[in-house]
Amino acid sequence: MTKKPTPEPREKPAESREDRLRSALKANLARRKAQARARGADKGDTGAKTESKD
Repeated sequence: MTKKPTPEPREKPAESREDRLRSALKANLARRKAQARARGADKGDTGAKTESKD
């Protein structure tokens, strides 16, 4: 009989989960900031082209 190699001990599940959540939150925040900047740039361009009625 051959022995199966025992898997290496993993990190605590809570720690690895926290790391995954932290990185996902960071990526989400960066994506939302980029979207907000893009929307702000779009609004800034249209605001300069308004006409005034006298």
